[in-house]
Amino acid sequence: MTGNTKAKLGIGIVGCGNISMTYLRNAALFAGVELRACADISADAAALRASEYGIRPLSIDQLLADPEVDLVLNLTIPAVHFDVTMSALSAGKHVFTEKPLATSAAEGRTLVTEAKTRGLLLVSAPDTFLGAAGRRARRLMEEGAIGRPVSGTAFMMGRGMEHWHPNPQFYYQPGGGPVFDMGPYYLTMMVNLLGPVVRVMAMATKGQEERLITADGPFKNTTFKVGTPTNVLSLLEFQSGATINFGASWDVFRHSNHPIELHGTEGSLRLPDPDTFGGTVSLSERGADWRDFDSDGELYGKRNWPFAAPDRANYRMLGVADLARSLEEKRAPRASGELALHVLEVMEAILASGESGQSVRIGGDLVRPPLLGEDEARSLLA
Repeated sequence: MTGNTKAKLGIGIVGCGNISMTYLRNAALFAGVELRACADISADAAALRASEYGIRPLSIDQLLADPEVDLVLNLTIPAVHFDVTMSALSAGKHVFTEKPLATSAAEGRTLVTEAKTRGLLLVSAPDTFLGAAGRRARRLMEEGAIGRPVSGTAFMMGRGMEHWHPNPQFYYQPGGGPVFDMGPYYLTMMVNLLGPVVRVMAMATKGQEERLITADGPFKNTTFKVGTPTNVLSLLEFQSGATINFGASWDVFRHSNHPIELHGTEGSLRLPDPDTFGGTVSLSERGADWRDFDSDGELYGKRNWPFAAPDRANYRMLGVADLARSLEEKRAPRASGELALHVLEVMEAILASGESGQSVRIGGDLVRPPLLGEDEARSLLA
């Protein structure tokens, strides 16, 4: 990448809420990208973010029409991901969207087709699998550290959002729930390590019909109705033959399950929370004691978030930097729309199986993204 601004991918952010803070702060870490503008349905929110980061506050229509914006970073709520992404593609912009790609697989397919037809790149979060822990796990798998993967578990469990989020209602409606909200992190990581899923079976329940908001804000001490399953246990069959038990629940106070464990013919691998870029990967070779690979000293593994008192590694924007590089190298970006679509199809199949009690097959011919090597990962830095 050259140092001049023309060679950089000009980014316009749509959606200036909480999640935008990470992307805005991290943009400066990477060589191939530059923040140019931001927009939000609240002009005040856009103006605030713009003043903090020295970019232009625009209306959404102005941003989509702006010639300095090459890529739209879609950080809106899931319910409008499809509309905003479609508008951006129609305006001739590349898109990086927060997860999920859309709230249905049919909409996801429409977006992937639209981007392909227009010769534009569509990329979706999560890009956490490109972090230090994800790269380490992928290297170990490719080196045959656990042999042929046979079995495993993945658990995303907690108490949901209402104790910290001032308006958590939307998390508990169709298109939300623990599978759609948190599933992308776990499923993307597993697909990155094991390849595509071909079949799922699931059971889905609700722990409570109503939930009480205890977080400070306008809805404190009010209740709302739950409109989607909050406790889902599923079985995933991968093309490779591996079978994984994946549980996603917002009805759990406390547990001691590891986020992801993979077991193969030669050993076992333990992964940290896939919603972070770092953490400790542990390997047991043929039953030996766990050997820990801590990612604190690794690239995109150092704790940097929350900014004031960091307790995790958060390098959101890494996938955008990979997208910028992929344009230059005329290759597919790693966190591609196709990968996000496959994950979306898996999540939809999990909920459909939970409703019908039948197993659901998943088609397609997804190609796993190539490993992000250490030299290339370093070359993305400013």
